[in-house]
Amino acid sequence: MNSSDSAESNKTFTRWFWYDWIAALFLFLATAAVVVWQNSRVGVLWDLSYVLENSYRISLGNIPYRDFPLPHAPLMFLIQAALIKLTGRVFWHHIVYCSVAGGLATVLTWRILLHLLRGANARLLAYLLSLPLIVLGIYCIFPHPFYDPDCTLAILLSLLLLLQLEHKRISSMRAFLTGTTLVIPLFVKQNTGLAFLASSALAFVVLMAIDAWRRRPLRGRAWVLAGAAAGLALSLLIIQLTAGLHNYWYWTIRFAAERRTPARVEMLGIYTDKTLLFWIALFVAGALLLWFSRRESRGLRMLSGLIVSVPFAWPAIYLLRDQDASERAERLLAFWPALLIASFIVAILNIKHRNGVLLVLPFILIGTVNGAFLSQQLWGSTYALWPLFMILIATMIVSLRRIAIDAFGWMAVPLTTVIVASLMISGVSYVRSEERLDYANLSDGEMTRSTLPQLRGLSIRGRWIPDFEELVSYSNAEIPRDDAVLVLPGEDLFFYTTGRTPQFPVQLFDRTTNPYSPEEIIKLCGDRNIRWVIVKQDLQLDDDRVEQDKDRLTELLDEDFEQVESLNNYDIYRRNDSPETSSSSKRSAEDDAK
Repeated sequence: MNSSDSAESNKTFTRWFWYDWIAALFLFLATAAVVVWQNSRVGVLWDLSYVLENSYRISLGNIPYRDFPLPHAPLMFLIQAALIKLTGRVFWHHIVYCSVAGGLATVLTWRILLHLLRGANARLLAYLLSLPLIVLGIYCIFPHPFYDPDCTLAILLSLLLLLQLEHKRISSMRAFLTGTTLVIPLFVKQNTGLAFLASSALAFVVLMAIDAWRRRPLRGRAWVLAGAAAGLALSLLIIQLTAGLHNYWYWTIRFAAERRTPARVEMLGIYTDKTLLFWIALFVAGALLLWFSRRESRGLRMLSGLIVSVPFAWPAIYLLRDQDASERAERLLAFWPALLIASFIVAILNIKHRNGVLLVLPFILIGTVNGAFLSQQLWGSTYALWPLFMILIATMIVSLRRIAIDAFGWMAVPLTTVIVASLMISGVSYVRSEERLDYANLSDGEMTRSTLPQLRGLSIRGRWIPDFEELVSYSNAEIPRDDAVLVLPGEDLFFYTTGRTPQFPVQLFDRTTNPYSPEEIIKLCGDRNIRWVIVKQDLQLDDDRVEQDKDRLTELLDEDFEQVESLNNYDIYRRNDSPETSSSSKRSAEDDAK
């Protein structure tokens, strides 16, 4: 990038025109509206309860990793705990948070795209590439508070600040503070954040080596690395003074890796699909044809652009071919590995034409995305990464411009329009089908909305909410507030809703979050003086292992607990030696006396 390009890019990036404010407001409000709409039709109890139950526990003063197990990084939980502390236990407050975060992520992506795309159509291209995020934004697919979307938001903020370092007048303090933001994603989601931090730090070491070889000043890059080191050291010090580094390391690294890290074969499997070679071949053929046709007829250039656009357009075309929602979703997600490979190849070929952060940005993104795949691979991990997808596409467009010089200029808008239209069409289908959320039963029954003040805004199809509200009424009337309660398998917002204090170390019982066997859980019930156990019969979650563990726990309960009530979807157990303090017990005693 020459000096004139750099100056133009900086000027384009820093200056806001009146139409920029309109574009930003539209992108923000449209994305936020989709998040609100999703919350009005989707309620995923398992993940929602995991986040808010643990956040509520933190708001009560419990310290994760020390007082209770938590195999995830803390920042997202701390944010939700602060929201509970400040505004109370009201679910729609969390909807507002997700809507604002989703809208901000789309706007941040737009600004990053505007910085990358230069030339006469820079603003138009940046705006077009931002449009798919209205339906594929960080909180549009899974609309409840979660660590994946928050991690992407933190990464986008850091990327924006890194790109601003290309300004000549950035102070050392600002470079230092930018470096500290590289650490934030690590404490939102450890695998994605660690990949981003490691990729960024390595990229800046390489940039410093290049600058040293070219005899350029190193101070700006050095201040970024110093800020990252200082931010990491301060974070670790805070953890040591609160939860303890040993506890944090065990739960977030050792335990989480043991329970979640996929096998190497599964990780590499996304790059072995046969259709992947076809898409890469098409893209390479189109790019080569574009390069050879730089001074040839416009028709040949159009043909090259058509070939390049086919892989991007295929997910939308496939909607007309197959009605199966799962197959449609797979076609959309299958382009991720193709884009990663193509971006890597093009980034290598364009090394000589880029400087500074623009040189290393594709490698940072590729490393970060592959790090995110360590948790739930391609199908499960991409739902909050679409802003990075759009940024990678922007780097590809810039690279194609480099390859074709002036020939690609007039093709950029039509090609981008095809890409955007395909992603919008297939993205709407992906979101509406709820394929990413197929692990939960979301389609059976009529839509119900909670009448409880704490759960205002929660909407779910089926009997889940009415049955849970029956449980809350029973608990308020029959279970003394000072008695310790255990809820199995923890799919509901019981403690968050009732305001009771959790006494058991774990609140959600699945393999990822629960370190205890059924036998150990029963023993801990005695050690923690658990008086009441509530067992949910029909789960919204579709997981055979959770069902098996629940059945085994129910069998073991008979040794120390007796069933005292059976509600619509919940069985209530009380410890055999529990004093009969409930009103139902008193009525039973009175009836016996009569």
